[in-house]
Amino acid sequence: MQSLFRKKNINKILADAASGYGDADHVSLHKVLGVRDLTFFGIAAIIGAGIFSSIGKACFDGGPSVIFLYIFTAFACGFAALCYAEFASTVPVSGSAYTYAYVAFGEIFAWIIGWDLLMEYAIGNIAVAISWSDYFTHLLNSGGIHISDWLTMDYSTAHSGYLEASKLISEGKTITELDASLVEKYNAFIQSPKLGSMRFILDLPAFMIVAFITAIVFVGMKESRATSNLLVIFKLMVIFLIIVLGGYYIQPENWTPFSPNGFTGVMKGVSAVFFAYVGFDAISTTAEECKNPQRDLPKAMIYSLIICTVLYVALALVLTGMVSYTKLNVGDPLALIFEERGMPFIAGIVAISAIVATASVLLVFQMGQPRIWMAMSRDGLLPKIFSRVHPVYKTPSFSTLLTGIVVAVPALFLNLDVVISLTSIGTLFAFVLVCGGIIILHQLPDPPESKFKVPFISGKFIVPFLFVLAIALINFFVPAHFPGLLNLEGFPMMLFWLVAGIVSYFSFRRNFSLLPVLGLISCFYLMAQESHTNWLRFLVWLLIGLAVYFLYSHKNSKLAKLK
Repeated sequence: MQSLFRKKNINKILADAASGYGDADHVSLHKVLGVRDLTFFGIAAIIGAGIFSSIGKACFDGGPSVIFLYIFTAFACGFAALCYAEFASTVPVSGSAYTYAYVAFGEIFAWIIGWDLLMEYAIGNIAVAISWSDYFTHLLNSGGIHISDWLTMDYSTAHSGYLEASKLISEGKTITELDASLVEKYNAFIQSPKLGSMRFILDLPAFMIVAFITAIVFVGMKESRATSNLLVIFKLMVIFLIIVLGGYYIQPENWTPFSPNGFTGVMKGVSAVFFAYVGFDAISTTAEECKNPQRDLPKAMIYSLIICTVLYVALALVLTGMVSYTKLNVGDPLALIFEERGMPFIAGIVAISAIVATASVLLVFQMGQPRIWMAMSRDGLLPKIFSRVHPVYKTPSFSTLLTGIVVAVPALFLNLDVVISLTSIGTLFAFVLVCGGIIILHQLPDPPESKFKVPFISGKFIVPFLFVLAIALINFFVPAHFPGLLNLEGFPMMLFWLVAGIVSYFSFRRNFSLLPVLGLISCFYLMAQESHTNWLRFLVWLLIGLAVYFLYSHKNSKLAKLK
C-alpha cells in the first residue's frame, strides 16, 4: 500500500529537469513563451465551440439568467485557476495536474489524474473536431459546395436521424417538410455505401482538421504560438463586433421572464457551460517552454479566465436580448440572431470565426496531451518512447503523433453529446484534485517555496457554517431534495454531500485554507450535476486505467526502482 502513495519530491523534480532527467541524449524544449503568448493560449482554449454553439442550448434551457451559471462556473474555475497557478509556480515543469498530484497525493493519484487528463484532452479534442466539421460543412453548403452527407457525421447521428425521419414520413409528411438537419441525417444514412449490412458513415472533415493541427504542433512551439496568436486576434475582433453591433438590436422585453425555467433550467446547461471554460489549465502543460513560468503562468491563467468570463456574460445577454431564448436551441446561435435581423453578411463572418475559434482550441489541446504523456514517461509510468523529443523541432515527437491518431480516428465515428459530457466530468475531476493538492501543501510543516501563493483565508468556521446553512436552506425550501437522492440517479449528488461534509469537518479540525476548499466543493458540485450514466462511463474509464497501472506502470515507475 505504501508503494501506491509514494510521492515525488519537489526539489528532486527541479533537479531532474535541470540535469536533463539523467539522459545523455536529452533534448530541451524551446523556451519561447511569454505572458502574452500564454494568455492568448488560454483564450484560444476557452473561446471555441462553447461560445459559438453550446451557448445557444444553455440560453434555451436557462433563459437570460444563464449568465449566473457562467458567473458561478467562472468562480469555480477561478478557485481552481488560483490552485493551478500556485502549483505551476512551485513545480514549473510539463505535466500539469498529473505532476501536481504526484507531489501532493502520491503515485496512484498521479496515474489516475494522468489517465483522466488523457480523457479530458483527447476526448475534448474529438468534440472540438466534430464541432469544427459541422461549421465547416455548413459554411461550404452556404457557398454552394456540398460534401456528401455520409462523409460529414457519425453513424449514430445518421441512424437516429434516419429513424426519426422515417417515422415522420410514415405519418404522412414529405421529405421537404422535414427540418433541414434531419434531412441531412436521413440522406447520410440512405446514401452511404455499404458492405453487406454494414454502412460506411464517417466524419472526414473532423479527421482532416486534426491531421492539419497535429502537423503544426509537431513542427514546433514557435509555429504553434504564431498560429494561435493570429487566430485569437481574429476571433476577438469578431466577438467584439457581435457584442457592439448586437447591442443596438437588443429588445429588453426579451429578458422577461429573466429565469423562465427556474434554477433547474439554469443548471441544465452545466455540461455545455463548463465545456466552454475547459482549457485554461492546458497552458500549465507548456511550463518548460515558458521564459519565466513561475511569474507568467499564474498571470496568464487568471487573465484569460477573467477576459473570457466577461465575453461569455456579454454574449449571453446579447443573444437573449436580440431574440427570444426559445429560438436559441440551434447549433449556430450567433449566426441565427443576425440572420433574423436580415444581416446575412455578419452571419457569414460569424460562421468563418467559428471555424477559426474551434481550430484554435484544437491547437492548444493538441499541445497539452503530448506533454502530459511526456511527463508520465519520464517517471517510468509509460514507455520511454513517449518522452522522445524531436532533435530539430524540439517537440515531443512520438507523443504528438500518437495524440493525433488517438483524436483523429475516433472523431470519424463518435457522437458529440456523449463526448462533451465526458470531457466536462474529466476536467472537473482534475480541478478537484488540484484544489485538494493545494490544501495538502498548505498543511505541510515546511511548505515549498513558490512565487505565487493562493491567499490564505481561514476556513475553520466559514466552511462548516456554509455547509450547515446550505443543508438548512435546502430542507426549508426544497424538503424533497434529500429523500430524492436515495436512488441511482441521485448517487452523484449524494456523493457530493458526503464529500462536502467530510471537507467541512476537516476544515474545522485542521483550519483548511478557504479558497482551495471553495474550489474543491464548487467543482465537485458541478460534477454532481452530471447524470449517473455519465459517472458510470467515467468510473469505467478509470478502472481501465487502474488495470494498465497495475499491469505496467507500478513496477516500471522510477520511484519503484529507487527503493
